[in-house]
Amino acid sequence: MKKNPFIVGLTGGIGCGKSTVAAAFRSLGIESVDADYASRAVVQPGMPVLTDISAQFGQGIVLSDGQLDRAKLREIIFTDVSQKIWLETLLHPLIRGWIIEQLHLATSPYVLLESPLLFEANQDQLVDTVLLVDLPEPLQLQRAALRDDNDPAQIQRIVDSQMSREDKLARADWVIDNTLNPNTIADRVDLLHSTFLALANTSKEN
Repeated sequence: MKKNPFIVGLTGGIGCGKSTVAAAFRSLGIESVDADYASRAVVQPGMPVLTDISAQFGQGIVLSDGQLDRAKLREIIFTDVSQKIWLETLLHPLIRGWIIEQLHLATSPYVLLESPLLFEANQDQLVDTVLLVDLPEPLQLQRAALRDDNDPAQIQRIVDSQMSREDKLARADWVIDNTLNPNTIADRVDLLHSTFLALANTSKEN
């Protein structure tokens, strides 16, 4: 029987640079499972869950090509907490199942679970250790607005809906301070990679 992989949870809010860090790990041969991709995979055209979503939010929430109108849905759930809770209750078990399946398909020495909502969605229960990519909120908002050309108010709503920076820092095992020179990310990831390899080897022996 294949032994469970050693799993590193990689998290960080919008604009913090989580994707850049994940790419650095992938360049070292480490596989990653993207929770954002999972959230899209479970609502692909033809998925049964779209029927429930249409019944809750109206048929207009699914476009003529069968795709979920994610922008419209995002606007609804960020302005109505009860609808957000309903949607999370519906989707989180499906997303979790998809993530678990993909994690167990990984063959690299350890695997990343890349998730902006690692703590909020209780996905930290799936991992062995947590790495947080951290930025102070003002810089986070600035970078997110520049990167995606998003409405600053929309970005602020996303940040406000997530766990506070202080709580994430308190719960993380490892932190990458992304206020430092971005050219140093590869070197810092190399150091963490060595540590995670050692932890993965130790977990195999136990």
